[in-house]
Amino acid sequence: MNIGNMAEKAAEKTAPKGVKNKIVSAAWQLFHDKGYNHTTVDDIIELSGTSKGSFYYYFNTKDELLNTLSVILDDYYEELEGKMNPGMNSFVKLLFLNVEVHSMMEEKISIDLLASLYSTQLVTQGNSYLLDQNRKYYRLIHKIVEEGQKRGQIRDDKPIGEIVKYYSMCERALISDWCMNKGSYSLAQYSRECMPIMLEYFKA
Repeated sequence: MNIGNMAEKAAEKTAPKGVKNKIVSAAWQLFHDKGYNHTTVDDIIELSGTSKGSFYYYFNTKDELLNTLSVILDDYYEELEGKMNPGMNSFVKLLFLNVEVHSMMEEKISIDLLASLYSTQLVTQGNSYLLDQNRKYYRLIHKIVEEGQKRGQIRDDKPIGEIVKYYSMCERALISDWCMNKGSYSLAQYSRECMPIMLEYFKA
């Protein structure tokens, strides 16, 4: 499944199969094929078979389409949650999610797209979608940490929110460094090696 297909699947969760779905799917396909900076709104409209009026009904700018990546990622987190054995050690679950998602990013999402997403989030005037605590991502990590504390697998002398915040900070740090180094190393492999060290403090 390519990024365009993943975007289409994710878009169906936020809108009926129709115009918005077509715009999001076309945009991500173009971002993947041509690069974010070389894709224009007109390109997206042409590939999606929609109109300029329809595009601006759903999105104020091209940058806003980058925010739909969080929906794509959350859709993948939901898929991974269904694959995890409920009896798996909670600390191991956190490491599993990290490696699986970073592997998907490395294979299906270009570095330029990720770099563009992070840069737009730094200057956004509204709420940052990456930090939205209502996302599936944050709710799932919170659930696993809470479960781990009850099982005695994750330290319970630290607030759940603090651990979730640290976990997400570590993930963003790994992705940011990978982008700055232009993908000169494997994100998944580096995450596999570094994340256990970064999270060791919270292991019970």
